[in-house]
Amino acid sequence: MIFHAPEPPVEIPEIALTPFLLEGAAARGGKPAFIDAATGRVLTYSAWADAVRGTAAGLAARGFGHRDVLAIYSANALEYAVAFHAASLAGGVVTTINPLYTADELRTQLADSGAGFLVTMAACVAKAMEAVRGSSVREVFVFGEAEGATPFDSLQERRDPSAVPIDPRRDLVALPYSSGTTGLPKGVMLTHYNLVANIVQSARALGVRESDSLLGVLPFFHIYGMVVVMNLSLHVGATVVIIPRFDLEQCLQALEKHRVTFAPVVPPIVLALAKNPTVAQYDLSGLRALFSGAAPLSAAVAQTAADRIGCDVLQGYGLTEMSPVTHTARAGDPGLDLASVGPPVPNTDARIVDLTTGAELGANETGEICVRGPQMMKGYLN
Repeated sequence: MIFHAPEPPVEIPEIALTPFLLEGAAARGGKPAFIDAATGRVLTYSAWADAVRGTAAGLAARGFGHRDVLAIYSANALEYAVAFHAASLAGGVVTTINPLYTADELRTQLADSGAGFLVTMAACVAKAMEAVRGSSVREVFVFGEAEGATPFDSLQERRDPSAVPIDPRRDLVALPYSSGTTGLPKGVMLTHYNLVANIVQSARALGVRESDSLLGVLPFFHIYGMVVVMNLSLHVGATVVIIPRFDLEQCLQALEKHRVTFAPVVPPIVLALAKNPTVAQYDLSGLRALFSGAAPLSAAVAQTAADRIGCDVLQGYGLTEMSPVTHTARAGDPGLDLASVGPPVPNTDARIVDLTTGAELGANETGEICVRGPQMMKGYLN
């Protein structure tokens, strides 16, 4: 038995990722695309688009071009989406790196990915400078300022970059590393078509819309935050309220102050919202949905959170190799099972097979999930 989405297939544009997202930015003008919850700084859609184009031109002037690799080693920041999409628009590939990595771990990913440029934040510059010694990295840029690194803002030029021919189905745009279950982390090769496909699929299944504000606490270096928060929001025209790392008080303040409506989270955050007494001190009535992924969430915790906040609690499933979303529960589904990740997203086939024989299984049988769809990776690097 092959399982499909309840919705009809969606049309997936044959277009490079960043031009796809830039299409709607001009019309949104001064609407906030990202808000830094800690400082109140705002990056509007028009400012994001201008910065992406200007920074892409600056990267190109430094010799960064088609299929070159730029590494981002930073917590969530307003500039993250600028760096990511500037490299993409210049024809390059972005490898995203956990800012908690040691210099040795960073060095390993830089070497494996073949990164030529590194963008980081001030708190990570010392580790970055140690890691790039003897590597292929030609220059280190920093959000803000820090000794030894070039300010990221200096890349911006007052012109558009030259157009770079992109084959959406063949050219990579993202190279996140999967923690994996075998050996060292592997570079997951994701094309422009992969990410555009999963953004369109997820937008349909999750129902995120332009009027939404999203909680941006999931790290953008991880495929979940990269696609379901940063890029999905840019596609639909929503606003992301950025928190660099999870802190319950900061999170609650942001949810209340900015009237966040849709919060992609992980189970420990749902548990905190369900059980922590501090939650009662805040007005979370703006929230219409919590979307939990990356690990299983019990139905009991989901129900407690839903009852306490008065919103839907949805679970989804995916993996880096699938860009990442393959399944999600749907808001408003009268048959919603709070313990379930729901059916596949549009344009995705799924089946369950016996681990030993590979034979197809039916309902209520335990086996291995097999999925296929346009969001499936090109392969593992090297």
